[in-house]
Amino acid sequence: MLFQKNIEPRCAYCLRGAKLSEDSVLCAKRGIVSPAHACRVFRYDPLKRVPPKVVLPDFKKLIPEDFTL
Repeated sequence: MLFQKNIEPRCAYCLRGAKLSEDSVLCAKRGIVSPAHACRVFRYDPLKRVPPKVVLPDFKKLIPEDFTL
């Protein structure tokens, strides 16, 4: 997931961007922009990207009969 080649460009995880707050990124080329902004000089930095959280299955809905053969 983190090292895909077809990453959607976003300033939030660009090599040239620095996160200022939740809704602004300081870009070396464009200045202060939104995290969803992207431009032609986008360079992917995998260390800035936060992967989605893994959803664990809900085992509370299972009953003992589900585990018998």
